[in-house]
Amino acid sequence: MGVQRRRKPRPTTVLGAVGCLVAGLSTTQAVAAPAVAADGLTLAVNVSAARHPISPDIYGMNGGDPALVAELGTPVARWGGNSSSRYNFKNHTYNTGSDWYFENIVAGPDNTLEAFVQRNRDHGTRQVVTVPLIGWVAKDSPSSHPFACGFPATRFPEQDSFDQWDPNCGNGRHADANLTGAVPSDTSIPADASFAGEMVSHLVDQFGPASRGGVPIYELDNEPVLWNSTHRDVHPDPVSYDELGGKGTATAAAIKAADPRAKVLGPSGWGYCEWVASGVDGCAPGADAAAHGGLNLSQWYLKNMKDFSDAHGGKRFLDYFDQHYYPQISGGKDPDANALRLRSTRSLWDPNYQDESWIGAGGVNAPPLQFIRQMKAWVAQYYPGTKVAVTEYNWGALDDINGALAQADVLGIFGREGLDLATIWGEPKPTDPGAYAFRMYRNYDGARSRFGDVSVSAVSSDQGKLAVYAAQRSSDRALTVMVVNKTGEDLTSRLALTGLHGGGKAQRFTYGPADLTSIVRGTDLRVVRGGVSATYPANSVTLLVLPQRRH
Repeated sequence: MGVQRRRKPRPTTVLGAVGCLVAGLSTTQAVAAPAVAADGLTLAVNVSAARHPISPDIYGMNGGDPALVAELGTPVARWGGNSSSRYNFKNHTYNTGSDWYFENIVAGPDNTLEAFVQRNRDHGTRQVVTVPLIGWVAKDSPSSHPFACGFPATRFPEQDSFDQWDPNCGNGRHADANLTGAVPSDTSIPADASFAGEMVSHLVDQFGPASRGGVPIYELDNEPVLWNSTHRDVHPDPVSYDELGGKGTATAAAIKAADPRAKVLGPSGWGYCEWVASGVDGCAPGADAAAHGGLNLSQWYLKNMKDFSDAHGGKRFLDYFDQHYYPQISGGKDPDANALRLRSTRSLWDPNYQDESWIGAGGVNAPPLQFIRQMKAWVAQYYPGTKVAVTEYNWGALDDINGALAQADVLGIFGREGLDLATIWGEPKPTDPGAYAFRMYRNYDGARSRFGDVSVSAVSSDQGKLAVYAAQRSSDRALTVMVVNKTGEDLTSRLALTGLHGGGKAQRFTYGPADLTSIVRGTDLRVVRGGVSATYPANSVTLLVLPQRRH
C-alpha cells in the first residue's frame, strides 16, 4: 500500500535576517454571529495541578521567513532534510537526492552550514545540525551546469525524466521502476563516523564548543529508512537494525569525542513505518525484528543506545529520541478534510482515538498511536532520561484558518504533553493564518508577550469542540489560557478557575475569520465567583490572560 506523505522538498534549511511584524490590535472583539448555547460545555483550569515546565524549544522551525523568525524569537532551528544526508562541510556541497535528479549542488555563501549557524547565533536561536550517517558525502563538483549526478544519461540513457536545465541528470527511473547499478563515486566519496567527528570539530573551531555558545545539538542524519529511496544512487539497499544501530552509536561517539557537552538527536525517522520497522522489514516488524528480540525499531534503537552507554561507563550517547510526524491528510480544504485535520491532532495523545488513515483500521491496523505518549513510554522503558523530539511535522493548510486552528491545537498539545523539542517543516509565511497560531503563543499583543512556560491542568468537557490549554508565566505569574473553537458555531462557556490568586479581570485576544490579518484585543472579561464566562467565535483561537498576585 502506498504511503501518503506530505513533504516539501527543498535544500538544507537556512534562517535569515531580523525583522518585526506586529500583530494588529483593536479595542473590541469581532463576533460573526449571535452566541449559541454550548449545551453544558465547560472548561476548567487548576493552577496547582499537573504543573510541569513547557520547553520553549517546541516552538521551533526548520526555516522560515527571517522577519517572522525574528518577531517570534524562534528558540530553535534545524539544519536538516534530505539534502543534509550528503552535505560535505569541506566543499560546501550536497546532493539533492530524489528531491531533484540526484544532483550535486555547491551551496552559495548564504546557504552554507557556517552561515546557518552564524545567523542563528546572532538571533539567539539554538541550532540543530544534521551530520551524515549514510556513508557518503558529495565530492568536489562544479558550481554550475552541468552538475555531477547520480543517474547521468551517459550511463543511463533511458529514463522517465531529465532535468530540463541539466539534461544529463535523470530521475533514476525507467518505465516507472527504479533503476539499479548507479555508481556512488559519480557524485560522492566515502564518509564514516570520523567524518562526523571532523565536522563537529570544525564547528567547534569556528564557533566554540556547545558549553560556550557553540552548536548545541547534532542530529544523526535524516530519515534513514528512506535512504534506499531518497539516496538510492549511493544506498540502494534497505536499512537494517544493525546498520542503523552500528552507524548511530559510532557517529554519536565521534560527536561526543569532538564536543563532549553537545547533545545528540536521532534517529529522525520519516513516519509510522520507520517508527516501528526497519527498511528490511518494511512497515511492520518482521524477520529483522525477530532477530533483535522481537522489539520494534524504536524500542530496539533506544535499547541499543542504552546498551552502548552501559558498555562505556554510563556515558550518554543519545540525548533526544526524535521522530518525524506527518498526519496522513491530503492538502485539501474541503469540509471533510478540514474536519479530519482537526480531529487528527488527537493521534498525538488520545488513547481512545484510532488514526483514520491507512495506519488505522483500514490498513496496518495500528493501535491508537498516542504518538508523544508512546515515545515517552518507550524512552522510560528502554533508555530513561532521553528527551523526546519531533523535528519535522506539518498538519497542512497553514494558509487557511483551518490550518491555523490545527497548528494552535498542536502547539498546545506539545506543551501539555511535555514534548522537549519540535521544528515545523514547511513553515507559514508571515501573513498566513498559520503564522498567527505561532503568534498566539509567542507574540499575541505585538509586544512579544508569550504563553506561559509552566503547564497547568486544563480540561474541556469536549476537547473536540473547545480545546483548552493553560500555563503560568514564571516572569509575572500570569495565568494564560488558550481556547481553540474547532466548530463552525460561536460557543459560550464558563471557565472554572481553581488556585487563582487575584485576577479580577481577564484580558482577551482572539484570532479568527472575522479578521485574518491581526490578533484582536477584545474587551476584558470579569472573573466572577472563581470563573470567567466568554463567547468563543466559530473557528477561532482565543487567549485569556489573567494576572495573579504574588504571595
